[in-house]
Amino acid sequence: MTIPNMITIMRLILVPCVIYAMLSGQWDWAFAGFVIAGVSDGVDGFIARHFNQRSELGAYLDPMADKLLLVSVFVVLGIMGHLPLWLVMLAVSRDALIVGAVLLSTIMGHPVKVRPLMVSKVNTAMQIILAAIVLAELAFSFALGPARPALIIISGLLTVASAAAYLVAWLRHMSGYGEGETPNR
Repeated sequence: MTIPNMITIMRLILVPCVIYAMLSGQWDWAFAGFVIAGVSDGVDGFIARHFNQRSELGAYLDPMADKLLLVSVFVVLGIMGHLPLWLVMLAVSRDALIVGAVLLSTIMGHPVKVRPLMVSKVNTAMQIILAAIVLAELAFSFALGPARPALIIISGLLTVASAAAYLVAWLRHMSGYGEGETPNR
């Protein structure tokens, strides 16, 4: 077990702690946990790259830990009324679309390698910034005024753009594969 993988597993364990803190109204702890998770993500990546500790397990665990935290935080913030539900539904639907496409491709025997697109990286960064700002506002009792609605709109647009880009890439990958064939039942 590599050090980056141990850090990633710690991040996975941190997710329910952050969610519990949010549901308990302990916003300072939720914000701290979110920040610790973010910093640890950077640390494990640095260690993996610079100390030759990359692993196949880490390649799967790291994005899983990131998405689990971000989606969980978005869902709870949405349910609690701190983020609009339409944005939460877009973010969750985008991730479900990607996972579903990967699974379907694999089941059909035409697996697709998922490589983060630039629009996806920008989208994820915007979602992290938005979640961190909302958690900070709640933890420290301040408001950024019009900045939050602007970030929400930008995040929504980037989420749609990212979903569309992945869908187009997946359709190109799958183009013609399985068309006209009758499945064996």
